[in-house]
Amino acid sequence: MSHQIKFWAVVPAAGVGKRMNAYRPKQYLELAGKTVIEHTLSRLLQANVFSAVAVAISAEDPYWPELEIAEDNLIITAPGGKERADSVLSGLKAIREKANDNDWVLVHDAARPCLTTNDIHLLIDTLVNDDVGGILALSSHDTLKNVQDKSIIDTLDRRTIWRALTPQMFRYGMLKSALEKTEGNHRVTDEASALELMGFTPKIVEGRPDNIKITRPEDLALAQFYLDQQWEQQ
Repeated sequence: MSHQIKFWAVVPAAGVGKRMNAYRPKQYLELAGKTVIEHTLSRLLQANVFSAVAVAISAEDPYWPELEIAEDNLIITAPGGKERADSVLSGLKAIREKANDNDWVLVHDAARPCLTTNDIHLLIDTLVNDDVGGILALSSHDTLKNVQDKSIIDTLDRRTIWRALTPQMFRYGMLKSALEKTEGNHRVTDEASALELMGFTPKIVEGRPDNIKITRPEDLALAQFYLDQQWEQQ
């Protein structure tokens, strides 16, 4: 009997968000009446495609247990790691008793609360029959400079440059193996880069520009604006 392919989500949420200079990690800052991570997880759950969502949380995190969504039946908590890749690998290990190597895993940033259900389904529908998988991304409209010591070395061809977004979607077994084999490698800044180092070529699926990552204080206001727009369009 062939295995029914399942979809899983992993959300690394152990970061401290130093660039926000806030009183608590950015995923727990208030946005439109909820915390950022509550919006993020709600968007994933609303897609109605995931068998479970593994959230990697720091052991010293006092905020997560206070959230109602943490008690959702589809939410699994995993220990957070020092680096993003460590947290993602921990999330994968949290579902290893349930997941099959050929299942799909969508890794999504905790601080991207404006993800739409349409983009989740677009990513899945585009890549579900692919051998490797891929990521949501945006083409670059800005002129890009290669800089060293605050001096411009040259100008990059923006036609070949894309900004990586999340979710990033890969087979469970392939992603877990790639993260294990590249553990500690500073070049692994997202899931796609781990697959690239193993010789794979992930695909690009163009996503929405409002799928922003909250990194700096001004991003909260922008996220509020995008959420308001999305709600008006529903």
